[in-house]
Amino acid sequence: MAGRSEDKTKPRVGIYLGSASDAPVMEEARNTLRELGIPCEMAVASAHRSPLRAHQLALTAEERGLEAIIVGAGGAAHLAGVMAANSILPVIGVPLDSSALKGLDALLATVQMPGGIPVATMAIGKAGAKNAAILAAQILARKDSTLAERLHKQRKAMAEAVETSSKDVEAG
Repeated sequence: MAGRSEDKTKPRVGIYLGSASDAPVMEEARNTLRELGIPCEMAVASAHRSPLRAHQLALTAEERGLEAIIVGAGGAAHLAGVMAANSILPVIGVPLDSSALKGLDALLATVQMPGGIPVATMAIGKAGAKNAAILAAQILARKDSTLAERLHKQRKAMAEAVETSSKDVEAG
C-alpha cells in the first residue's frame, strides 16, 4: 500500500446536497474530510429540480478523479440513488431532517435501494455526515497508507479522550 502520488489538491470525494439549506449539516462531512487531509468538492444538485445536473455530476465523477461520493438529502431523498445509479463509485447517503417526518422519510428512501444499486446509509443528520466522511476516508485509505495512519491516529485520540473523561468522572 503506497501513498498517493497524484495532485494532492484535486478532489477525491464529492459531497452533494439536495438543497443549499442542507449545507449546515453537510459541512460536518466537509470539515471531517479536511481534518483528515482529503480534498473534496461540495455542490448542490437536486434529483427532482435539477436532474440533469445530478446525472452529470455522477457520470463524470470518476473521470474527475473522485473516489467516493457522499450525498445528503431530505424528504424523498432520491439524490443518493440517482448518484449510485449513474456511477460505480461508492455512494454514502446521509438522510437529513428536512420534513414533518423528522428525517425518517429520508432514511427510508436512502436505505431502501433496489438490489444492484447500493447506497451505504448513515444516521440522520450531523452524526451521519461525519460518519459518511470517515467511511469515505476508510475506503480511500485502502490504497493510501498516509491516510490510513491519520485514521489510526484519529481513533487513538478518541480512545484517549474517553480515558481522560472517565478519569474526570471517577474523580468526581
